[in-house]
Amino acid sequence: MLSRGITCSSRNVTILLWHYPFNRSASLKGDACWDMYHIPHCRLVDQHSMFSSADVVVFHNRELIQGSQKLPTDQPRPRGQRWAWMSLEAPPHNGNLHPFANIFNMTITYRRDADITVPYAELLPKEDEGRLVEDNLQEKTTLICWVVSNYKSHHKRSQVYSQLNAIVPVKVYGRWTKTPLSSSALLPTISHCYFYLAFENSVSKDYITEKLWYNAYESGAVPVVLGASLSDYKAVAPPHSFIHVDEFASVRELANYLQELAKDKKRYAEYLTWKQHWKVKQNRDWTERLCKICAEFNSLPQHKVYSDLEAWDKTTSA
Repeated sequence: MLSRGITCSSRNVTILLWHYPFNRSASLKGDACWDMYHIPHCRLVDQHSMFSSADVVVFHNRELIQGSQKLPTDQPRPRGQRWAWMSLEAPPHNGNLHPFANIFNMTITYRRDADITVPYAELLPKEDEGRLVEDNLQEKTTLICWVVSNYKSHHKRSQVYSQLNAIVPVKVYGRWTKTPLSSSALLPTISHCYFYLAFENSVSKDYITEKLWYNAYESGAVPVVLGASLSDYKAVAPPHSFIHVDEFASVRELANYLQELAKDKKRYAEYLTWKQHWKVKQNRDWTERLCKICAEFNSLPQHKVYSDLEAWDKTTSA
């Protein structure tokens, strides 16, 4: 029998999901990784009885910090088994990670420097680079819009919004303004806006969510972004496809730029030309994230331990 850590392309890697994220279960029956994503030799299981034979055990952070799930530290840990910490939350929402020092061997997050990077979405080249499908600018009736439900005045995004709204009107939708949008109405509504405030609730390294990838890019509005650094956005987003708040010395300068850009249809359309070459793949399936472990398993360091997970999580720069 092959021992863990030996590189072998023909044996199955067993991934045990200790508990389901947000208690939303899924079927792991059959060869899910191969059938759905063409990742071979990857066995996903959710039975705790498989603990002793699992190569990797995955723990989703939310349930750990809430106390609804616990690490199996009372069981003898098989030699060579790796424990993976998984979270798609920004650091301010990950809770106190100090108790997890010297426990985990692997991180699974949206961050580019995680052991397994699972971004909210990613770019794929278009197979047929046809002519750009023109966004109908005649249907754009609102300069700036924003969809927000969890509004807190101390958030940086709220402060920037307040300053911007004092200069140019921002149309706001969501629970905060008691104007929630259904999933079917979200993109059509945003499509009528020239610009969409893709403002994240946390200013954190690499934290770029569906606010950019789905709300803005899929609707056809040009995103105005705030959250991760300008360099983080440039590393993953199409060139000249967004406007970062940090590119301006003041919110007034930003407001002036947006007003001028909306009047200049040629310059505005340049922010949409990336669609000729790229398409966005939304990553929403937890199964795919687990399968990705197998795809990268043999290239991962075998003896890595996160001695201070809290410090790693709160890292603000590469």
